[in-house]
Amino acid sequence: SDQPSPAVALLRAAYAAFNARDIDAALALMTPDVAWPRAFKGGTVRGHQEVRAYWTEQWAEIDPRVEPTAFHAAGDGRVLVEARLVVRDRAGAVLVDDHVGHRFTLESGRIRAME
Repeated sequence: SDQPSPAVALLRAAYAAFNARDIDAALALMTPDVAWPRAFKGGTVRGHQEVRAYWTEQWAEIDPRVEPTAFHAAGDGRVLVEARLVVRDRAGAVLVDDHVGHRFTLESGRIRAME
């Protein structure tokens, strides 16, 4: 079938919300205790309020877009995503253009963690 799995559909929606800067839509796809890496700062934020604060701070400084290119079920509720990351500064100059890997842990149809 051409229908994506529920996990792939969930993650595609999460990337789309991130790229649209729609924090509420993204948080609706995450568990209340979600763990999310502070990609450019180090460490991890936990929970919706911390994710919101981190993204708000990040987007004030840089303009990242992440386009998923492949999804691989890794078992145990985990999905590996290959993605292209393009980061621009606020003036529009490209700072990063790279391929990255993200590992998501899903629980009850929502994102519980991203690594």
